[in-house]
Formats: sequence, structure tokens, C-alpha cells
Amino acid sequence: MKKNLIMFLVVLLLSTTLLPISVYAVGDGNIDTGGGGMGQGTSTNVWSPGDEGVRVTVIRSSDHTVVTNPVDITNKPPSASIYNFGKVSKVQYSNGRSLSPVAGGYVCVKPSQSIPRIISTDGNNNIDAIKSYFTDEQVIRSIAALTGMNFDILINGDYKLLLEPIAYYKFEGVMIATTATEAAMYDEVVNGLLRSRMVSLTHKNLPLAMFLEVSDLGYPAWSGSTTTSASDADIKSSLGLGIVRFTEIPEELEISAYDYEYRVDTDVITAVTVSGGQSDPDQSTRVSFKIAGATYTVSNVFYPDGDSQLVWVKWHTPSTEQTMDIQVTVSGPGNASQSTIHVNVVDMDKNPPPNPVADDRNDSFSFASVPNRAEDTRAEWGIWRPWWQAYWVDEGHWRYSSWTDSLGITHTSRRWISKWVDRGWWEFDHIEYHATLSSSMQIVCDSTNPTAEGRTMKSGYGIKESVTATISTNQSSAVTYPQTAVSYFPEFQYQTYWRLLERIQSGSTAKFEFQKNVYSTYKNRTHFTPIWMPDGNYKVNTWLIDAWTPVGMLSMNLADSLTIEGNLWSDWHIAPLDPER
Repeated sequence: MKKNLIMFLVVLLLSTTLLPISVYAVGDGNIDTGGGGMGQGTSTNVWSPGDEGVRVTVIRSSDHTVVTNPVDITNKPPSASIYNFGKVSKVQYSNGRSLSPVAGGYVCVKPSQSIPRIISTDGNNNIDAIKSYFTDEQVIRSIAALTGMNFDILINGDYKLLLEPIAYYKFEGVMIATTATEAAMYDEVVNGLLRSRMVSLTHKNLPLAMFLEVSDLGYPAWSGSTTTSASDADIKSSLGLGIVRFTEIPEELEISAYDYEYRVDTDVITAVTVSGGQSDPDQSTRVSFKIAGATYTVSNVFYPDGDSQLVWVKWHTPSTEQTMDIQVTVSGPGNASQSTIHVNVVDMDKNPPPNPVADDRNDSFSFASVPNRAEDTRAEWGIWRPWWQAYWVDEGHWRYSSWTDSLGITHTSRRWISKWVDRGWWEFDHIEYHATLSSSMQIVCDSTNPTAEGRTMKSGYGIKESVTATISTNQSSAVTYPQTAVSYFPEFQYQTYWRLLERIQSGSTAKFEFQKNVYSTYKNRTHFTPIWMPDGNYKVNTWLIDAWTPVGMLSMNLADSLTIEGNLWSDWHIAPLDPER
């Protein structure tokens, strides 16, 4: 029986799909976005990009009843000691539930398939990635298991998933976890102090990370500003939520059980999050990654109590396809978010198009839309840098002496002997880094095509392609520059066959072209269009990938087109026979 998964709303400001996992995502997205800009924080009121998650609650459609306990999922689990308000959904708060602060005991889940970035500071988003994530069967099955809900019952159309963005941040020196709704309610309790300290996060980027475009579950579509801070009342009534509803989804889904999927012979980055206790120069953390028999060690990993640090290693994948397990060990304070990382290394250069021939036909062909492949063009991460806050204390003592004068009277005196001791402590600055990917592609008629005119050609001839990709970053040691470009073609419905482009220039600005075609008489870097290709717009789709950062892979979904008019046969003619020969 065929079923469909439809994501109805939400979200926003994402960026990085952290994992390049191939998933089968279907459905329609009703999505809106807003936010951008973080302003300035202090050491006692600060949020780090990536310290976020999503609260997921199963809601019965008919009466809006909460049927499971909410579950928090996050790529970067905070310390369990973080202050929170328990596992309460927006629906429960709307029905009159009050805030109930909890000191510690916070429980969350790090999913095997990483969540795309939810909260952003620049307004950039990755709607395709978030849609793909929350309409993927693997993710839905995982959510069903976490909430104790039977998968088949969950997707039978009687239930919906309520999604709420969560932020983990320091407020007045204390780490706290809140949804957008909880932040607004808490701000009312503290008479606006939270808004005054953390307005860009708690009253703009967090609530605008998810909102409805179409009203559902009794919540209205948001029609207010998507670039300015919202009021507590607006947040409680209309912001900080997304909804997934189900009809039917295909049974045969492509499911990946790997944490990372890499390409062969590629520079990549693998990361974990370390948290627990405090790591400083007096007692520092060291993280080791054991990969394919080699050990990569990252020393001097620092972070303050109640926070965490992303730790990563750059390495080169094998030249052959294989699955691998990376073992992670931690020495010193803290624990890693994962002790074993499952990796799948694949070869993309195994399925080029077959040689087109003159009598090829495809009478049933119809044009397909270019797929919405994962796209993530900006990444943000940070490193904690400790510094010593000196606090000198005089811990000296009194020295007493006595003597007797000539009259036999005893006298005493005292003198303070100073002993200055530094009783200071470690403070931490959070240094923020980023990387941005930009790219362009162009297809042109092959130079050996004798009848091409500008960007118009006959079917049966070849095309050439060029892709240029640039990474801009303020921490070049923490990124890999673009390494892979894969092109898909309309005659194959942008699937079945593809061409892995050759990187002809490396570095921060990389350039790619087709590999030399073995079927080309001139061994050109070309792709031959089929002779049966109908007249019209011939559009090539290229997925640019393998620009890795500590928080995942940057990628772009590119397309360019030219026009097909006529076919190669019209350039041929039969010469008349010379009767005298």
C-alpha cells in the first residue's frame, strides 16, 4: 500500500545539512522563514550557533490532544545539568500549563541522521534539507520509536508531529534550555530581563526559526514581520512551531544507517561534541579518532562548565568503496557525543551514461523537473579560548613579638607579613568562525558542433560544462575546499546515469569540467545529447559537494540550459549521383 508523508510548515533559518546521507523524501512543503542578525552578547549572556535542537510531540489531529511525551533531539547534546522547564509542548502551554523550572536532569537524543541547522544568524536557510529530513522514513521511524508510537499508527493520517525549535544558551551566567514559547513565558516571569539580554536569539531568531504559513492545530499562519523581534504575546500565540502531517508514503524507501557518507579519495572532516565538567589548561581534554588503523589526536580541547566544544579531525578517505567505523576516545574531563561513528565511502564514478547511437528512440519521454538536491551554503562554528582572570588575595599572617622593659613590664607587638596568592579562575571567550560556498555553472555547445548558433543546437551533438566553486572562510584549516561535482541529465530524468566531473583546478576556488568522453572522436570533454531529444529547453543539473566544515558539508544545487532545435539528421544530405561517372 502506498503512503505519502507531507510536511506542512515551518522553519527557517537553516543551513548545513550535516550529513550527506541519501534519503528518500517526498511531500509538499508549506514553509516560511525569517530572522537574521545576532547583535552582541556578553560572557554571562551568550548563545553559540549550533547549540540548538527540536522538540517533537505527537498530537492527535481530531482534538489536538498530546498523545506522547515530547522528545528533544539535537546534534549537540548539552550537559544534563542544564536548567530547563521539563518536556512540555506548546499545545500544553496553550492549554494552561505553567512554567515549572527544573535544575538538571535534562535528557535529549542525538539522532544518527543529523538535523539540518535550525537557528541562523544571517537569514540564510535550507528549506529543502529540513523538508527532506522530516519527511524521511528513517527519521519518522526513529521519532516513532523515541516517542513509543507505532510507526504505522503514527502515519495513518490521525496524528501530526508538532516541531518546536530549542536553544541552549547562557542567561545571567546560567546555562538554560528553552523552546521559543518557554523563552517568552520566562521573559514575562523575569519582567523582560531575558528580552533585554538576549533579544536577537530569544525574541527573533529562535521564534522565527519555525512558524506556520497555513493555520493548523489552532495556531494561525504568521503574517507579521520576519526580520524584527517579536513580542512575548506573538511568540506564544503564533511563533516557534512547525507541523508535519501524514497521508501516505511509498513503502520502498532508501534508508541509510550511516552517520557520514563520503566519496572515495576525498579530504573530509569528522566531528563529535565533547561536554561535561570543565576543560581548561589546568585539566584539559584530549580527543582521539581511530580511523583505518591511524590515530588522529586533538589536544587542548577547552570549554566552560555547562557548555560543550565541537572537536573535529580532517582526513583522507580510501580510494575504494567500503564501510568504516571510527572509534572516538576522550582523555580528561567530558565525554564525546559518539564513541563510534559509522561511515560509508562510495564511488560516484561508476555510472556514466551509455554511448548514444543514431537509432536510439524514446517515444515515451517527458521532461522532468530538476530535483531539489540538498543545498547548504554557509556553516558556522566556534572554539572556546580560555584566559586567566587574576584575583590576588593577601593570605599573610600576623607576626607577634614581645619584650620586657627595665621596669619589668612586658610589651607585645604584631606585624602583618603579606603573602599574596592568586585565587583567580578561568574565563572563556567564544571565537566564532564561518565558511560560505558560492558557485556557478555553464553549459555550452561543443566547439566541434558545426551548426550550433550561440546557445542553440541540434540534438545528437555534444555539450561542454564548466563549474567554478569558491569557499570563503576565516578558518581555512577547518575546511576542505570543493572537491566533487556530479551532473545529471534530462534524458535520464536526472537520475539513473550521471557524470562525475573532473577537478581541473584545486584550492579555495575550484574548477570542474566533464571528464574526457571515451566515445568522442576528438576525446573532448563532452556529453552527447540523444538524437531523439525533443525541441525545447535542455537543462543540466549539477550537484556540487564535498566542501567539508566541522558542522557538516557545504553543497549547492546548480542548473543551466541551452535550446534544442532540430536534430543531427537534418545536417545530413544525399548527394545526387553523377551519371557520367
